[in-house]
Amino acid sequence: MSAKETEIDRPKDSISQVTILGLGLLGGSVAKSLRRQPSPPKIVAWARSEATAKRLASLDWIDQVTTSLEEACAAADVVVVASPVSQTAGLAIQAAEVSPSHALITDVGSTKATIVDEVERTSSAAARFVGAHPIAGSEKSGAEHAIETLFDGKLTVLTPTETTDPAFLGRARRFWESVGCRVIEMAADLHDAHLAAVSHVPHLAASLIAIRTPTSALPLVGSGWRDMTRLAAGDVEMWTAIVRENRSAILESLGGLSAELSRMTHMIQSGDDTSLALWLAEARDRKLRGE
Repeated sequence: MSAKETEIDRPKDSISQVTILGLGLLGGSVAKSLRRQPSPPKIVAWARSEATAKRLASLDWIDQVTTSLEEACAAADVVVVASPVSQTAGLAIQAAEVSPSHALITDVGSTKATIVDEVERTSSAAARFVGAHPIAGSEKSGAEHAIETLFDGKLTVLTPTETTDPAFLGRARRFWESVGCRVIEMAADLHDAHLAAVSHVPHLAASLIAIRTPTSALPLVGSGWRDMTRLAAGDVEMWTAIVRENRSAILESLGGLSAELSRMTHMIQSGDDTSLALWLAEARDRKLRGE
């Protein structure tokens, strides 16, 4: 049956198959979440290598695994690109070429502007690609750590553009809501600026604290150090790609962090404990408002 023939009389929100390109923690958690539905869709996973495909085939919550992108997408109603962000745009464009014209294409990347800009240059993909960032995750990686409740109550940011088809935007919203998310919309560049501040720089800061800890001090670490450095245990390849894709916003946020560090250092050096106490209280209040 051709891609066109699969579209006959199909309701726009009907989802018979979801294809996931890159089955790691997030892609796997999408699959597991969909499995909770009364009539779950068929879950097809695409892998780059035969070795990865063989490993994924052992998961009982995946219906089919293939290394052929065309085979994976041929009957898809939704394609979720869950690869490293440096590969997302290319895979979204390729998926648009080999999937039915009704198929929604979305992603899970924590950077958006570069991805959206690249997809926008390909008209066949631009209208039905809806950039998405489900703000959920773990320092652990890999499909074996997928969690069916990972997205429950979590925020997903959609980043539509002027060329996004409203029908596909609506479908993207309903899809992410169906796995448990709350959904908002935001411009891609604003998303990246905010995520640099609340996610990307905190990860780098956690790594900075970890790398500045003397080896001889490690036997003394307690829960505070462990809490502060938890993010440093994240996937190295993924975080290198995130920094590469969001370099400008990260550097701007790091500039502000550097200025604040200088301000804090001056208060400590000058013995200005009154100002330091006010600064700590402001930081505490900001932290509590963010919870």
